[in-house]
Amino acid sequence: MYRTHTCGELKLSDAGKKVTLCGWLQKGRDLGGMTFIDLRDRYGITQLAFNMEVDAQLCSEARKLGREFVLQVTGIVKERENKNLNLTTGEIEIIVEALTVLNEAKTPPFTIEDTTDGGDDLRMKYRYLDIRRNPVRNNLILRHQVAKQTRAYLDAQQFTEVETPVLIKSTPEGARDFVVPSRMNPGQFYALPQSPQTFKQLLMVAGLDRYYQIVKCFRDEDLRADRQPEFTQIDCEMSFVEQEDVLNMFEGLVKHLFATVKQVDMPIVPRMSYADAMKFYGSDKPDTRFEMKFVELKSDQTDLTFGKEFKVFDNAELVVGICAKGAASYTRKQLDELTDFVKKPQIGATGLVYARVNEDGSVRSSVDKFYDEAALANWAKAFEAQPNDLLLILAGKADKTRKALNELRLEMGSRLGLRNAANYSCLWVTDFPLLEFNEEENRYFAMHHPFTSPKPEDIALLAEGKLDKVRANAYDLVINGVEVGGGSVRIFNKKLQAQMFEILGFTPEQAQEQFGFLMNAFEYGAPPHAGIAFGFDRLCSLFGGESSIRDFIAFPKNNAGRDVMIDAPSAIDEKQMVELNIAQRAK
Repeated sequence: MYRTHTCGELKLSDAGKKVTLCGWLQKGRDLGGMTFIDLRDRYGITQLAFNMEVDAQLCSEARKLGREFVLQVTGIVKERENKNLNLTTGEIEIIVEALTVLNEAKTPPFTIEDTTDGGDDLRMKYRYLDIRRNPVRNNLILRHQVAKQTRAYLDAQQFTEVETPVLIKSTPEGARDFVVPSRMNPGQFYALPQSPQTFKQLLMVAGLDRYYQIVKCFRDEDLRADRQPEFTQIDCEMSFVEQEDVLNMFEGLVKHLFATVKQVDMPIVPRMSYADAMKFYGSDKPDTRFEMKFVELKSDQTDLTFGKEFKVFDNAELVVGICAKGAASYTRKQLDELTDFVKKPQIGATGLVYARVNEDGSVRSSVDKFYDEAALANWAKAFEAQPNDLLLILAGKADKTRKALNELRLEMGSRLGLRNAANYSCLWVTDFPLLEFNEEENRYFAMHHPFTSPKPEDIALLAEGKLDKVRANAYDLVINGVEVGGGSVRIFNKKLQAQMFEILGFTPEQAQEQFGFLMNAFEYGAPPHAGIAFGFDRLCSLFGGESSIRDFIAFPKNNAGRDVMIDAPSAIDEKQMVELNIAQRAK
């Protein structure tokens, strides 16, 4: 055997045993008569001791070893004089009797330690070294645990894991496809799946009843911290269910994952309509770890701002704000910083109005010139503000203003320490609009996908042409302001599906060409069915307390969509181009 034990398992109770360990040289310390080496493997670190008086040659060999050399050592477990209780093996050391260098190593370009001196680009280039570090390795182990517990829960609920094709047909709806040329079918292309949507619906037609898959998906879109060109979903579908069945089933999955992976007892997940999420938070994925709900001072239902000749408010469609508890002590400099924040181009507000509720209950604002004490007191009452609270108010077009106030709310939540990554708040958002209108293309698009069913009570609105009023039988799971999962009840009636394609601008011929296989399958008895897909990478990053998914993926791409370790994407040989019929052979 190469080893009898790992570098993370020996305890004081093992003292006196002869053991063999293997691993990488983390660091060495030469103290004259003694040399110490920290030997590291996946499981931990064990201190090795070499005594010049006992074996001068062996001690001299140890001093010549470099960082990350791969070693095999045999020796006797002994109690350490200077214990390190920060290590699981910190009460013992190995008195080395034999040393074998299994492989030498170049000095790595950054330190293989929890806190490293390597930047993101350098660590991604040498990702195989980065994974040796505890934080990254632990993230991948956490990912493994989430996958393991997902399978355990769904298996217990009689779901069947089924693999679906990776080479499929391209569809124009949604994000851009990655396309793959077909050598055997000149001029034709496969696409890599953005999701297994149609296949899992076909599995319901096939009578499988409960399906799941932890599956790779692909989208050729711009990247950010929580998005990669290839990502992983927990993809699920169920037959003979309604929305409530799906929410209960997968609320159970979320609670199981929190309990088994994070040892957190998650309470019942509350529900919120899309309309309320936008009204009170300005976002369809609100962070509910803290309150700070929106309060409207002027809308189509109320107006506490009119008649004071303040044109900014008089000309606004919406005047809305938040109450930051205990923040009335903010200085003018801090308030100017918030004003500059909301005026950033990506936020888009034109300015910020604030009001302080003083300790005596009086209110002072940045618009005292226009609003008297009685008017400001009415504002404070509307916000249910208490002494020492700070009111932050925006005005303008309704949708734009709500989105800007959402960003300000999140900023204040961060400044006030209300967005602790170790705290979790889950939420189901339901009743999304079925359709959204694109003014540039002058047509409606499906807010989720073309197979999402309208709410049963809203189906009549389709025939009446009231498309902006139709709600989708759809739902998203939000955790800490991050959309982690989304799904819907599906259309299983061929007539309703054809009506949906027509609304989305498909001719019958186009619908048949792209989705005929699904429509044809529905003619053979499609059951009522519904499903959901969770962003597996996002779920892992939330459990790990990070905003970026990259450190929870073994070999991620950078923000330009490149794998800098293997230098991909890259050009291919001209001969391959010709074989794939995307280039002509040079004459």
